[in-house]
Order: sequence, then structure tokens, then C-alpha cells
Amino acid sequence: MTKVKFRSYFSGLTKDSYYLALTSLFSDISYEILYPVLPIFLTQVLKGSGSIVGFIDGVAQASQNIIQGFSGTISDKLNKRKPVAIIGYSLSALSKPFIGLSTVWQQVLGARFLDRVGAGTRSAPRDALIAASAGEENRGKAFGIEGIGDNLGAFLGPILGVILLYSFNLQIRQIFYVAFVPGLLSVVMILLVKEKAVVEKKKTELKLSPKNFSNNFWKYIAVTAIFGLGNSSNAFLILQTKDIGVSLETTIIIYAFFNLVAALVSYPSGYLSDKFGRKKILLFSFLIFIASYLGFSVSKNVFLIGFLFILYGIYQGIFRSVGKAFATDFVSPDLRASGIGWYSATIGLTGLIASIVAGELWDRVGHPSVFVFGTVFAILGTLAFVALVPQKSNPRVN
Repeated sequence: MTKVKFRSYFSGLTKDSYYLALTSLFSDISYEILYPVLPIFLTQVLKGSGSIVGFIDGVAQASQNIIQGFSGTISDKLNKRKPVAIIGYSLSALSKPFIGLSTVWQQVLGARFLDRVGAGTRSAPRDALIAASAGEENRGKAFGIEGIGDNLGAFLGPILGVILLYSFNLQIRQIFYVAFVPGLLSVVMILLVKEKAVVEKKKTELKLSPKNFSNNFWKYIAVTAIFGLGNSSNAFLILQTKDIGVSLETTIIIYAFFNLVAALVSYPSGYLSDKFGRKKILLFSFLIFIASYLGFSVSKNVFLIGFLFILYGIYQGIFRSVGKAFATDFVSPDLRASGIGWYSATIGLTGLIASIVAGELWDRVGHPSVFVFGTVFAILGTLAFVALVPQKSNPRVN
């Protein structure tokens, strides 16, 4: 009986759903293995300043955010998702060794730019492939299983990095060379995906225009933007943890377990969104975000910080899988990559603004103000979400 229920729990998923989850797993291991060591490499090996670290990260993230929307539109116009995604994953994989070969920070900037161009290029077409890998009634599961791969990779990457640095005594440069291997495996996994043909519309209908998307889609984008203005970089959560006296190794491990929690939550949340509706599950994640950010604004205890990271991991796991699945509910299949692309770009660009504001608040007002600011916009976004976004939408626009 239990075996039957287990099979039912994962029913509706295809081989492509699992291949795409493995693609995200290897890609995130490749990225996250170098995430904790890149600032150290820039400041200690290449003798760059803190402002150089911020500048490189800002350029990289902005590049990814801008490209995400356009890559979705291009893949829709070509009526091909897989080739665009392959290009993106390949660029990201190739960029990693070039970071290790860098002798000046400008070369790191170029390699990071290439990496994030790849990430921005692959994101929307990959998500369109995920949406197409299962039927509408199992779409939340498809995004949930991919979320497991993504967040599990974000857990394994930092842990692997710590092991290689402190147990195997690898040099920092060698970490970037190692990162190429899982990056290459992500390309292999996306090559195994079989893309389903989408009924092609006339070219006049495929022009990028706001009229191609429903009003409910734009309401969802607006709400996502309001909420996102308070959702700053996870770096501030890490800085807050370090600020109360936690060691670097422990901080990295806490961050890794935050990603593990997100991985464990991703699939159940997608599954529940298929059964009970995405709006209810997504609203729950917004409330968890508010609670965790309020906690970060007042906590000075390492055990409470650890608990708050667990809470935030629950939010992250739900938001990543259910948020994207909900976005696909508001667009027709032929515009799916464009819709998810602009949804992802909205999250990225508002997150960039939030992080810039958070940096100023951190330096000029006080560390708790970052999380108070985030809480205020999260509350505003939650209220707008309840008032404006419907439970379900017919994505086709007449």
C-alpha cells in the first residue's frame, strides 16, 4: 500500500523531468563550489579590494537578469528551447576554468560575465522545458523535482568546496578547475532531454508585446516586483551570521544546510500546489519569509540564527518551485519561455535593487534595518498578492 502511494506521489513525471533536475543539480554544484571561495580568491590571491568584489558581482548579476527575458523571447520565436539552453549551460561550464587562470581581477570579471550570460541564457528555455515535461495537473511536481536538483546542488557545492580546501588541501585556483566537471555533466544531462514540439503561431503573433500576455500575468509580475524589492542578497544573511561571531567554516555549513532544507521542501510544495492550488502554497511561503526576516532583524543567538535559516530555506524551496509553476499558469505554451523569462528577470532586477539599498542600510543605518526594510516590502507584496492575483488563470488571450 505504501509503495503504491509512493509511486502516486511521483506519478506524472517523465524522464525529461528527471534529466532536467539532474541538469540543475550538476550546474548548481559547479557554481556553488566556488561561491564561498571567490571573494577570498579576489582579495587574497589577486589583491583586489572589497569594492572590486562588489563591482564584479553586481555586473555579473545584472547581466544575468537582463539576458533572462530576452533569451525566453528568442527561444519562443525560434520555437526551440533546448538549443538555447544548451548554449547557456555550455557557456557557464567553460567560464569556470578561466576564473582559475586569471592573474588580474579584470579577467575574473570577464569570466564571471560569461558565466552569468550563460545562466541568463539557459534559465527561461530550461523552465519552459520543465513546464512541458509534465501535464498541467503535474506541473508543480515537475518544478518541484527540478527544485530538488537545484537546491541540493547548492547544498553539495559549498560542502564539497570545504572538503577540497580543508581535507584535501587543494589550492583555491584548483577549485575553479574542479568546477568545470559538474558544469560539463550539466550539459550532458540537458542533451538527453527530448523537446516536445510546440504548435507554432504566425510570426505576427510572436512579436514581443504586453498584449500577448494576460492582465493576470502582469498583476503577478507587479506583485512579484513589490515583494522582491525587499528580498536582498543572501550574502546579508551570511554577513549577519558572521557578525554575531560564527566562524567562516560554520557559516558556510549553515548556508549549505539552508540549501538542503530548500531542496527537501521543493518537491512536496510543488506536489501540494497541484492538489490545493498554487496561490495558497505561495502565500504560505510569503508569511514564512516575513517571519524569518523579522527574526534576523533581532536575533543575536547562533541557535536561533540556525532556526531562522531553516525557515528561510522552507520559503526558498516553496518560492522557487511554486512561483515559477504559477507563472506558467498565466501564459500560453507558445509564450511560456518569454513569460518565465520576464518573471525571472523581475526577481533578479528587483533583487539587485534590494541588495543595493540593503548595502547602504547596512553601512549607514544599521544591520537590523536591512531586514526591517525587507519585511515591510514583503508585507506590502503579500497584501497585493492576496488582493490582485487570482487562484487560477486562463492564459490564452483573445
